[in-house]
Amino acid sequence: MTTDSLKESSSKIAHRHELPSEEPLGTLEPMAYFNGAMPTGVTVSQQGRIFVNFPKWGDDVKFTVTEIRNGEAVAFPDEVINRTDPNDPGAALVSVQSVVVDPIDRLWILDTGSPKFEPTKYGGPKLVCVNLATNKIVKKILFPQDVALPTTYLNDVRFDLRKGSGGIAYITDSAQKGPNGIIVVDLSSGESWRRLHDHPSTKAEDLQTFLPIIEGRPFLERQSDGSVKPGASMGADGIAISSDGKHLYYCPLGSRKLYKVDMNSLVDRSLSDKEVSATITDEGDRGGASDGLETDASGYIYSTNYEHNAILRRLPEGEWETVANDPKLLWPDTLSLATDGYLYVTANQLHRQARFHNGHDLRRKPYTLFRTHINAQPVLLR
Repeated sequence: MTTDSLKESSSKIAHRHELPSEEPLGTLEPMAYFNGAMPTGVTVSQQGRIFVNFPKWGDDVKFTVTEIRNGEAVAFPDEVINRTDPNDPGAALVSVQSVVVDPIDRLWILDTGSPKFEPTKYGGPKLVCVNLATNKIVKKILFPQDVALPTTYLNDVRFDLRKGSGGIAYITDSAQKGPNGIIVVDLSSGESWRRLHDHPSTKAEDLQTFLPIIEGRPFLERQSDGSVKPGASMGADGIAISSDGKHLYYCPLGSRKLYKVDMNSLVDRSLSDKEVSATITDEGDRGGASDGLETDASGYIYSTNYEHNAILRRLPEGEWETVANDPKLLWPDTLSLATDGYLYVTANQLHRQARFHNGHDLRRKPYTLFRTHINAQPVLLR
């Protein structure tokens, strides 16, 4: 082949763009686009109503909790409750990280009380219940300061309504600069207590054992003293309940490990934290680092995977497989399995924030709410 013919052949190949590339796996259906603040949590009622929240991390957050109506995010339950009162943090919502519909179709709002990860004050960290039949707040649980510490960052919540007279809630404390752990809440009395306080399984790993890679680059955050640490340096984050209601699964944001703990032990206040921690099982690598966890009634465990733009699931036998993998799934955050058999997920580009790129915001709007049909049912313990 002559030089000219070789050039012509190379030109044709380049022109056709036939070089191999990563192939998406699974089908992601966009349900809503967000051109303002970045979302984190999503949940879907048994009637198909979709709720999304927006924490106050630095974006201009108009409403911290919304309902998606005709593709638009509308203040929920109303605009008034979304107006923070700086003199009374317990009176309204401050900065919501998670929204979850419980097994009897009530919406629970998990308020961190910590805009921009600031120290919490009493009244800020709280759990708020909304009756979806009336769209009215019917319960508000404020956490005492020995439960929601000044460093606490309430992250996600799950419910078991079979326990106690009104059910139990389990919340992850993913504090970045303080003790991590699980907060247990008696929904009837409003009492709450900490479990696995600063236990190693609830903490993020350091660079010696964990280097997250996203979009082909190490995900790091430079500190004020010039040192670097993993960008995902928060502790216990994702949380889910086993289909039989015996175990609580949880994972630190800054780790690839999955853990489970006996739920009866978490509730039994006569046990010491040492006795509770003795029921922890290390479930091994979850196929990459993740933010959100979910389970279904058949015993599958679902995990977002922010390192690989993916959603994975673990079969009851222990093998992991891919539900969806797509370049558009940039930082899959929260998972919510609805009764219609769809798994919902927010993609918010968290890793592209300015704090991780020397002050340069690399996020490109819109952020997206996706869903994928998995033909499964949520765990409803009632």
